[in-house]
Amino acid sequence: MSFDEAARAIEVTALTVRRMEKAEVGLRIPYVKELLRTYGVSGNEIEDFLSLAREANQPGWWHKFRDVLPEWFSAYVSLESEAAVIRLYEPQYVPGLLQTHDYAAALIRVGFPNASAEEVERHVTLRLRRQDLLVKPEAPAIWAILDETVLRRAVGGPAVMRAQIDRLAEATERPKVRIQIMRFAAGPHPGAYGPFHYFRFGFSELPDIVYTEGLAGAQYVDQPADVVTYLEVLDRMSVQAEPVARTRDILAELRKEL
Repeated sequence: MSFDEAARAIEVTALTVRRMEKAEVGLRIPYVKELLRTYGVSGNEIEDFLSLAREANQPGWWHKFRDVLPEWFSAYVSLESEAAVIRLYEPQYVPGLLQTHDYAAALIRVGFPNASAEEVERHVTLRLRRQDLLVKPEAPAIWAILDETVLRRAVGGPAVMRAQIDRLAEATERPKVRIQIMRFAAGPHPGAYGPFHYFRFGFSELPDIVYTEGLAGAQYVDQPADVVTYLEVLDRMSVQAEPVARTRDILAELRKEL
């Protein structure tokens, strides 16, 4: 069915249907109900869909942080909250889900040099609030590959770095967290172009998505061929990086150097 045909069924423009399907607007329940009937859905399936639509219309917890949450990153927090698997490569800094308060504050002060102390703390609170998903019963599986630079780059001073390395060591004890270190000695690797995060969800209707970030914003990649490219790179990097079993020893080794 074309956008124009669907639009005629609920007496709106084709653009409105496009925006609904791209999640650019909230879902009006009467529209959803009529579209489902138009598409041939019936019985209990309609109520199941409507329940999901009502849930989707509820703002996420992160909306309370709109004052410090860029629009382009709001989608990331939403994906992170719903993902069943998160795989990532970070070449510069510890991922937000694994940062300590002081480490996060030091980074945010650099990223927002004109922010007040209150604004910095607001950013930190948002970052730490995201970490709640690590202790949820349905916590996602997290597989992070960190470049050795991450552990050697001095953020906030030696005491802050020691505490941050301790936090990473603690994270490795979680059954659903896997951390690998890409040592300098490993040489060039296929992910050296920059950080990226891969999301897989527990719903077959949602495609895998890759998030990449730059100075001016972010890009969300969902075309299957492109996503597979990133996934293959992660697989190759996981072989090239130090084994998971070596992570705690490497962390302890680098901590002694601080």
